[in-house]
Amino acid sequence: MNLKTNTRLADIASCLAGAKKVAVVSHLRPDADAIGSLMGLALSLERLGKIVIPVLEDGVPENLAFLPRSEFIRRPADMGIVDDLDVAVSVDTASKERIGTGCLAALAEARTWINVDHHGTNPCYGDLFYIDSRQPAAGQIIYELLQESGMPIDDAIRQHLYAAISTDTGSFQYSSTNPRTLRIVGELMDAGLDHAELCRLLYQTFPKRRLQLQRAVLNEMTFRADDRIASWILTHETLKASDVQPGDTEGLIDILRCVDTVIAAVIFEEMPEGRVRVSARSKDLRLNVANVCALFEGGGHAMAAGARLRGPTDEVAERFLQALENEVRRIA
Repeated sequence: MNLKTNTRLADIASCLAGAKKVAVVSHLRPDADAIGSLMGLALSLERLGKIVIPVLEDGVPENLAFLPRSEFIRRPADMGIVDDLDVAVSVDTASKERIGTGCLAALAEARTWINVDHHGTNPCYGDLFYIDSRQPAAGQIIYELLQESGMPIDDAIRQHLYAAISTDTGSFQYSSTNPRTLRIVGELMDAGLDHAELCRLLYQTFPKRRLQLQRAVLNEMTFRADDRIASWILTHETLKASDVQPGDTEGLIDILRCVDTVIAAVIFEEMPEGRVRVSARSKDLRLNVANVCALFEGGGHAMAAGARLRGPTDEVAERFLQALENEVRRIA
């Protein structure tokens, strides 16, 4: 639990119950936990008769567009400043800046900000906040909020919350998965969730370009620290050649992570304007990659974290990998 005192979920539910117009937002480059948490809450509020505005700076990536009502999500570029906004809720967003400049401008007149998250690095921004780093997914917190307050949960909401929880736990493989996680999944299935079909769409349905990216990872991955660190650089050339779309790179790091000798995996992705997006994963509880990312003004979870650095890419990769190697050699 975050060291600052959390707002009780009951008080957050009470604030939402008294609101007429609510916006729900999540982070840049949204993943399934971001979208599932956002839509799980938004659709429940809609069932209660609220005016609900779900908004994402980057919209919905193609690989998650199958989730129910995904077309309901708006982008700030298509809207002005939202007036008469009682509450804005951010979910799964470790810092307010990660919401995006467009979303922040659109929601600037919100009377109350609520912050619901599971990242330990979250500084507790907002008027009300509930941060629990023990929870494996923001979707799990949203489920508890809906359950505790008696808010509606229908099949569409169940699909979103399952997608959020399943993906952020690595299909329940990560150490963050707790007994309550699996009980929640059981409750969702008891209520009628078709988890097999949802898993097919989440994990077994990819465009050909995704396989081309996987081939690039296998051909270009590098190792260091006695094969305990694996890394790959996703260059502008590869992005262009494979016609990469948002969401295509999700899970690629697991190819590196699954090597038997590897305890840390890193992907460096070239971004516009000379910046490099760093994604790091650990599979040894003694190795906290969030601490390494913090050296570069990044953050996240102990086992999954990231940062954004100014290039050149090769220099960024070497600096980061050297810092990571120092930690790896310290523990083993």
